[in-house]
Amino acid sequence: MSAPVALSMITSIEMAEAIMRVEVLRPDVLMFVGDDHESVATAFLDGDDVLLVDSLGSEEDAQWMRRVLCDDMGRTVRAVAATHFMSDHLAGMSLFPDAVTIAQRHHRHAFLSQNRRIDAFYRVPKVVFDSTLSIRWGRHELRFVHNPGKTMDHVSVDVPTADLVCAGDNIVGNIVYLSKADPAAIRTAIDRIRQLRRGTVVGGHIGWFPAGVLDNAIHYLDRLRDAVVRIRSRGRVEETEERIASISLESCLAPLVEPVEFERVWHRHNLDVIAAQSIFEFDAALVSRRGHA
Repeated sequence: MSAPVALSMITSIEMAEAIMRVEVLRPDVLMFVGDDHESVATAFLDGDDVLLVDSLGSEEDAQWMRRVLCDDMGRTVRAVAATHFMSDHLAGMSLFPDAVTIAQRHHRHAFLSQNRRIDAFYRVPKVVFDSTLSIRWGRHELRFVHNPGKTMDHVSVDVPTADLVCAGDNIVGNIVYLSKADPAAIRTAIDRIRQLRRGTVVGGHIGWFPAGVLDNAIHYLDRLRDAVVRIRSRGRVEETEERIASISLESCLAPLVEPVEFERVWHRHNLDVIAAQSIFEFDAALVSRRGHA
């Protein structure tokens, strides 16, 4: 299937040092990327009706998306679904009060566990599901699959007829963000997405990627874990945090991957949370136990 192309009828909007943009992924699938955290929303079109998967990270970004879809294109947003219920993906829910809202059953757990909660963005979902939910929208069937990793409520949205999958925050470009999650759960979630074998992967941030991004994210996670386990297993305790802070992004990236600034920023966040939350300490203990067995 051909690569997504820029939407000619809508221009990118330059603001400060960032760019709001919208791209055509398929003739009836649009991707919006906002300024705030480069959060992504995917719009599936059925005639004049729109189903949104995620809805950007700020009120300003969401208002821009609403103007493009509703004012400029004359469409009506009928449903808004969330890959996970964190504020940087929920800003548009309140802008479409008549739309059906969709979330996984553990959405409150994700909303309450986040670091940057914006209560004004919360909207009680009208449709809540457990493991799977299928929606026929135009020529597409959207398959919502519970895929916990980055959060307990995480959902992958598989769209076979478009050869794409919305991965949410189980990846962050070619890397992952650990935050408060179990790294093993993130790895498992990415592997589940990989098994779908879709050609286009829409991330929760930055934009869309070819399928190889999933291999790249797993490579990053494995190399980061290996580096931290080595440090925790062999280094002196007083040197551990300093050595963790010095792990370079390049040493964890898959071959030929050129990082963007967003990935650099979130790699640094990973190093901070690894030290603060003792991430991979248990893995290091298991390695040490095996070594003494």
